[in-house]
Amino acid sequence: MPTVEQLPALNATLNGLAAVMLVVGWVLIKRGQVIAHRNTMLAAFGVSVLFLISYLVYHFNVGSVRFTGPSGVRTLYLVILFTHIVLAATVPFLAVITIYLGLKDRRAKHLQFARWTFPIWLYVSVTGVVIYVMLYHLYPAASAASIMRVSQVGLL
Repeated sequence: MPTVEQLPALNATLNGLAAVMLVVGWVLIKRGQVIAHRNTMLAAFGVSVLFLISYLVYHFNVGSVRFTGPSGVRTLYLVILFTHIVLAATVPFLAVITIYLGLKDRRAKHLQFARWTFPIWLYVSVTGVVIYVMLYHLYPAASAASIMRVSQVGLL
């Protein structure tokens, strides 16, 4: 069981894995491998659900983490973060509808939704990794443990 401090890395890994699975699923359907496509996309959805659970557990325990990079990079970070958050809010709905239509073999409608769902879901998964790298590796703030200690004594 990972500690709270390890959850951001786990979350980035799950986002990266979801991105890879989405691309693999896209390649599979382009090759006409419908069953493999279905299984891969369902696995991508499962990985994304695990990500969401882990993300919520982390932020429930830690709260928000401030970006500590320079102002020019901060602007880029905030643009990525804002678009990521807005589009991430749509992914569960789009994914569920798209998966439902695919499982019901309503291919024309499934394809209509997938044309929107796929790029949005892929963008969210990739930018999730970018945000992690910017926040925890390029411009790391205090560790999660120290953030938790500070918030517990009422300084945040």
